Amino acid sequence: MERIVKKISLKNLTLSKKKLLEWGNQHDVFLWLDSNDYPQKYTEFSSVLALGAYSQLNCNHTNAFEKLKQYRNEVKDYIFGYLGYDLKNDTENLTSTNFDGLHFPDLYFFQPKKLFFIKENSIEQLYLEAFSNELESDLETILKLDSSQKHNDFEVKIHKRITKKHYLETIKSIQDHIHRGDIYEVNFCQEFYAEDAIINPLEVYFHLNEISKPPFAGFLKLEDKFILSASPERFVRKKGNKVISQPIKGTAKRSANSKTDKELAIDLANDPKERSENIMIVDLVRNDLAKTAIKGSVTVEELCKVYSFKQVHQLISTVTAEVAETVDPIDIVKSLFPMGSMTGAPKIAAMKIIEEMESTKRGVYSGAVGYFSPIHDFDFNVLIRSILYNNTNKYLSYTVGGAITAQSDPEKEYEECLIKAIAMKKALKS
Repeated sequence: MERIVKKISLKNLTLSKKKLLEWGNQHDVFLWLDSNDYPQKYTEFSSVLALGAYSQLNCNHTNAFEKLKQYRNEVKDYIFGYLGYDLKNDTENLTSTNFDGLHFPDLYFFQPKKLFFIKENSIEQLYLEAFSNELESDLETILKLDSSQKHNDFEVKIHKRITKKHYLETIKSIQDHIHRGDIYEVNFCQEFYAEDAIINPLEVYFHLNEISKPPFAGFLKLEDKFILSASPERFVRKKGNKVISQPIKGTAKRSANSKTDKELAIDLANDPKERSENIMIVDLVRNDLAKTAIKGSVTVEELCKVYSFKQVHQLISTVTAEVAETVDPIDIVKSLFPMGSMTGAPKIAAMKIIEEMESTKRGVYSGAVGYFSPIHDFDFNVLIRSILYNNTNKYLSYTVGGAITAQSDPEKEYEECLIKAIAMKKALKS
């Protein structure tokens, strides 16, 4: 579908990301993606705002990927949205019966009426032709917005879904499975939640993003449902015939002391347990990529490289592959989903244990947010370090987890979960 494109230099304009988001928040549906200018090899843009649903696909897991394929092929345009973790039930013979307080659909994508791409010192407006007469007036409205600091008082009382005792016992049960040879690694997660939570989602997102400054941040408003993401992890990207996946496995806390902080990063890079976690998932990703890749093209570009974020150091590996032009982009995503970093190895056995051991349905958490372009490219994050909110029932949730292996120390794994939860907990303090 044709879009009218207008490119504007930002050198003489006071067009802030905050103004764009506040303007977007006046609409029922929009998605904001932000790299926070984090230095990384495969960045496409600084940020993007996709606004207004000209068409949309909202469904649960049954035949979801086929429905998405049909929708993308019909629209032939940009589509933005998310894939929920429980689409695993579409890719494999699995179920999800745990408690769900959020009630997000398993899959949601929309064709935006209006798009804003921010790249370095310019902004591109890409409007569907039917809305092209609003190009200039929208920009004028955004520039006139008063984006001075707004503050709403709120208090969110966070509860743990499971006790520490329950967590430690569960880790031991998972390790029993490992010792029996059922699995090698499982990503086990626990939920933190609030009922009767009243927040300003956009204000919380601003706070969360300022705390974390991650490379794959995002804010989705889907009428009464909100995703506030501070994800550091890319799930998968396709650019031309190249596919890139960058799984994270391996975590170390940071220190305010620069010398200690460097030592923590070096220790992480050389930690046998943390490296083994990462390498197991790299092998899984290589195998998943090979399902759609040109034979012999799967390559590990980076193995266990330390990347530093505001709260933690992480081990990230970069795995790439080449695909033929005839391969449908949806088939590539489906072959990798759910991502190995959030499941374990072997993947199907790990997902069965996750369903048995975890206390809540993951839903959107550990799914992916991103977009498909009209030229068959795509880019998706891994939905972690994120707050999910249903404004209708006032239910708020964030979930954290980690990879459990035979070498895992349950106490240290619990501590790692608390470290990962710091940013979300801080963001919810008014």
